[in-house]
Amino acid sequence: MDKQKILPNLSPQDLQRYARHLVLPQIGEEGQQRLKAARVLLVGVGGLGSAIAHYLAGVGVGCIGLVDDDVVTLSNLQRQVLHGTAWLNRPKVESAKSRIADLNPDVEVIAHHTRFMRDSGLRIASGYDLIVDGTDNFPSRYDISATCLRLGIPYVYGAIFQLEGQVSVLCTKEGPCYACVFPEPPPETVPTGEQAGILGAVPGTIGTIQATEVIKMIVGFGSPLIGRLLIYDGEGMRFDEIQIEKNSECPACSNVLPS
Repeated sequence: MDKQKILPNLSPQDLQRYARHLVLPQIGEEGQQRLKAARVLLVGVGGLGSAIAHYLAGVGVGCIGLVDDDVVTLSNLQRQVLHGTAWLNRPKVESAKSRIADLNPDVEVIAHHTRFMRDSGLRIASGYDLIVDGTDNFPSRYDISATCLRLGIPYVYGAIFQLEGQVSVLCTKEGPCYACVFPEPPPETVPTGEQAGILGAVPGTIGTIQATEVIKMIVGFGSPLIGRLLIYDGEGMRFDEIQIEKNSECPACSNVLPS
């Protein structure tokens, strides 16, 4: 992340709200200032996005952009804990904005009630430090990856299916893009979450890991999941990891220069 960014001062209220961060060696005052200065775009405010938005707002990320074209339905509430019954049939981005304001009114929230697509995504994502993925479909992931490559910003990827999930940090100088790891979209016969089901707690597990990776990238500590794909098996309660590499012949990223 940009180490030259001018960092905002912490208010007396900030010092109280983020007291547990300020004594944490990995964060401290400068780390909290970096979180306050950060601008994160969250694409998808469903199951993954609920956990991601909750924790990024809670830790004090200064600006969170939300992109989602969907509305809250009753079947969402089994896993999309950012929303409630009072918001049924209303835009998810507005529900999320209201919840974030209740949790941390100091966080700026920019809501985009639209679908993230490659053309419009470049305009929406401009000015953000990174994009974090709360989507549930392959076309959006390819579009997010392409946008991050164009803007030269990281892509914190996450995906869930039934009792499984995976997380990685893509589109950095050192690591692969989404198309390097998944060159071809899966066949249309692969069932969706709606068809195959999702255990309600799994999005929380994966989304929280994604939020942790976002924090690490912003503050600049630890070992982010760059070049590594973390795989979660909720049924067996196991984590595995596989190494992933940049493809020098990848048509998506081999010749891309950030704009």
